[in-house]
Amino acid sequence: MSAKIKQLEELIKPTVEALELQLWGLEFQSAGKRSTLRIYIDGPEGVTVDDCARVSHQVSGVLDVEDPITEQYMLEVSSPGMDRPLYTLEQYQAYVGHVIEAKLRVPFEGRRRFKGVLNGVEGDEILLVVDDTEYLLPIDYIERARLVPQF
Repeated sequence: MSAKIKQLEELIKPTVEALELQLWGLEFQSAGKRSTLRIYIDGPEGVTVDDCARVSHQVSGVLDVEDPITEQYMLEVSSPGMDRPLYTLEQYQAYVGHVIEAKLRVPFEGRRRFKGVLNGVEGDEILLVVDDTEYLLPIDYIERARLVPQF
């Protein structure tokens, strides 16, 4: 986790939790004049548009006061959805048995993209089964991972 993401999470998490929601994760994409701060929230009954609006309003106030992002940015608040991104070992553990897609920061055994069944979490690694081959992937290698919706 980058220092910027950690700083933003520390600022945003208490605000989201005060609204009785969970901060699922966040992403900050700095792209010149088009930076985006994307916040994913979740709740026991799911997330409504009103929940997103409340979080957006409250978080905007906190970010305006603390000013952790110096460039212009767009704030987006949404539910993680059916193809929810996975950020923490606890989130991976909750979805053992599900199919996920993972993209790594660096190649692992010659590849950066994996799609398979999440078979477990061991220490700070996830166990992913791809075409009958098991891979133990360090969470620090994972750039992003998402659930693959099964219909």
